[in-house]
Amino acid sequence: MQPLAGIRVLDFSRVLAGPFASMILGDLGAEVIKVEPPKGDDTREWKPPTINGISAYFLSTNKNKKSIVVDLKRPEAKEIVERLVKRSDIVIENFRPGVAAKLGIDYESLSKINPRIVYCSISGFGQTGPYRDKPGYDLTILAMSGHMSITGEPDRPPVKFGVPITDLTSGMMAVIAILAALHQREVTGRGVYIDVSMLDTQVYLLVNQAYNYFATGKDPERLGSAHHNIAPYQVFTAADGYIAIAVGNDKLWELFCKAIGREDLLEDSRFATNERRVINREALVEELEKVFKKMSVNEISRVLDEAGVPNAPVKRISEVLNDPHVIHRGVVSRVSHKLYGEIPVLNFPARFSNVNPQVRLPPPLKGEHTIEVLRGLGYTDEQIRELIEKGVVEALSVS
Repeated sequence: MQPLAGIRVLDFSRVLAGPFASMILGDLGAEVIKVEPPKGDDTREWKPPTINGISAYFLSTNKNKKSIVVDLKRPEAKEIVERLVKRSDIVIENFRPGVAAKLGIDYESLSKINPRIVYCSISGFGQTGPYRDKPGYDLTILAMSGHMSITGEPDRPPVKFGVPITDLTSGMMAVIAILAALHQREVTGRGVYIDVSMLDTQVYLLVNQAYNYFATGKDPERLGSAHHNIAPYQVFTAADGYIAIAVGNDKLWELFCKAIGREDLLEDSRFATNERRVINREALVEELEKVFKKMSVNEISRVLDEAGVPNAPVKRISEVLNDPHVIHRGVVSRVSHKLYGEIPVLNFPARFSNVNPQVRLPPPLKGEHTIEVLRGLGYTDEQIRELIEKGVVEALSVS
């Protein structure tokens, strides 16, 4: 049995943070009903690129879900929502604060229908505070959270992460909170409302950088790939590419120096301890670059592997997805859809001793499961046809 088998998620969210959260729950075995507006999730149109004609962006966060199209602005949609809520355990939405209430799908309204519902709102700045009505996007949250100020090379403009990290981590934080709330519900018998802020999440994730500021009163600076509290711990340029090296303690420093043939550095008082190496980082890097620019990435990696010093070549995405270890771990697999064919998917990364999370459903087409879900709610085929004719719902037949 899948870990969350028997749990139903009603997902009103779109784009990324919410859909990523609901996909995680789906990957863990929950039944996820993705409620889309008539135009569909915005990311269905975020293309190119596409896979078999479907937006790659949409495919990335919507496996293990069923899609039902409901126009929530129509009065007839109220009964559909009520029936769904009565049969659900979790509701996820990521509208701007106040929008869910206007649509009649806010926590206050839905908890009257089902007091056991666990309701999670994800927004840029949370449901309260001076910024609550400000729209939140990955780029702007990165800027406002301080992350961009510490990301990038010294004396260069700030840069964002290579993936929309604020959406992804906020989605993960939402899942953590939802699972905690489900446990709490088992004790109290009642659901709860969860307010997840993307900005709050990113401030929480400042971790050591926030404490560097608490300790010194000074803003941490951009150091590229280098670490503010450890040295050497960064990417170095080799003769034919780049390699990341992590010398996390003084024992590794000794092994590292011997491996690269620079035992003389062990006698240099500037580098005697990690604290000294951090203080004299520029001089240290200058010495190490003399060595690495004469060696290939494979040569450096080989000698450091033999010495037990953490290192890794900087790989491109194509190399990662075709890496034999990644393949062995089953992180990448394929799933088939009866209309748009086979697509690659990324599997849930945790492994359970009894059963592993599975890709049970490929990402759905818009409205693919409308009829199936409505039948499950007790609607007759005649009632469903009437709802379709009135434009309250949309359905796509894939039989």
